[in-house]
Amino acid sequence: MARRTAAPGARRLAAVALGCLLLAGCGGGYVPSGPFREVPQGQPPQVAPPPPSGPVPAPADPSTPGTDDQQDGDPNVVATGLTVPTGLVVLPDGTAVVGERDSGRLLQVFPDRSPARELMTLPGVDAAGDGGLLGLALSPTYAEDGLVYAYLSTATDNRVVRFPLGGTPNPVLTGIPRGEVGNGGGLLFGIDGTLYVGTGDTGNAALAADPASLAGKVLAVDVFGQPVAPGGPVFSRGHRNVTALCQGAEQLYATDEGQTGADALDALTAGGDVGLGGADPVLEVPAADGGLGGCAVTGPYVFLGAMDGREVRVVELDGTGAPVGEPESFLPDEYGRLRTVVLDPQGALWITTSNRDGIGTPEADDDRVLRVVPPASGSDSPL
Repeated sequence: MARRTAAPGARRLAAVALGCLLLAGCGGGYVPSGPFREVPQGQPPQVAPPPPSGPVPAPADPSTPGTDDQQDGDPNVVATGLTVPTGLVVLPDGTAVVGERDSGRLLQVFPDRSPARELMTLPGVDAAGDGGLLGLALSPTYAEDGLVYAYLSTATDNRVVRFPLGGTPNPVLTGIPRGEVGNGGGLLFGIDGTLYVGTGDTGNAALAADPASLAGKVLAVDVFGQPVAPGGPVFSRGHRNVTALCQGAEQLYATDEGQTGADALDALTAGGDVGLGGADPVLEVPAADGGLGGCAVTGPYVFLGAMDGREVRVVELDGTGAPVGEPESFLPDEYGRLRTVVLDPQGALWITTSNRDGIGTPEADDDRVLRVVPPASGSDSPL
């Protein structure tokens, strides 16, 4: 299969790559910074009824995803054969854990394109409507406790759980309203260790405006799910469907469906309201070009995974947080619907496709996980 290369970038993408170099030194190849670890954790109560086979199994042997001539294929593709990979976190050893929305399955994915390794399946995930396994985050003290946090839908609610890889999930925050639409799913640990949880309004804008409801909000809690502020867990309100959260040096952002029919990138503030009559979004993307499902920040640049736009949008922000010019397009129409976007310490973007979600047109090796270094210049050659 012929090698795919990134579409020519403009000066902004060159500056992004330079920023990566300044941050951590962009580069390819997999250099582990520590061993993959599995931390045992007894058998506490499960977050949902277990599957018929019993409790969550320990990590399995390497499985088949990503083995179909991957080594001879596209060098940007690190895993293939998944079904709607949504949440993704990069581990300290340089590998990543990715979750499948519908099945709740977690796999370990390798930057050197080794076959993906099936780790476990989260029990009780209900993917009806637009629910399912919708977000992942690493504990701020992962090196000590080995815990992963997940945002998922059950048959009765949306919730946050935590677990060691291969272990039993325990509830952290439950009772987030569940609907057939608008189930949200953003999950992020902030710089100060606060766990931010983005939720949807379940199709009911009144819930997003209601300060007593957890729907249509960004919540701020600690690692045990307790509010970090005396007034309760609500950090910002008025959201329709928060699909991703990302953190800049001083600013927290959310991708949302927006209030005007366009998708939105919101800058979040404590006590803020982004509903009708509230704060304006940083950026709006027409629905046909949007479907925003992921975001990552480096310096003044925000990367947005646009499923309907079939690209990653690169937005440059000035010192006031306003966009500079029009967003640049990265990987347009290269891999179909692009969803989750995560930046690793080497400056590479991990990106998931969402072509088997019932809307996209999947290819034989979909869905895929990509690891792509932004181009260093206007040429087609990545770093």
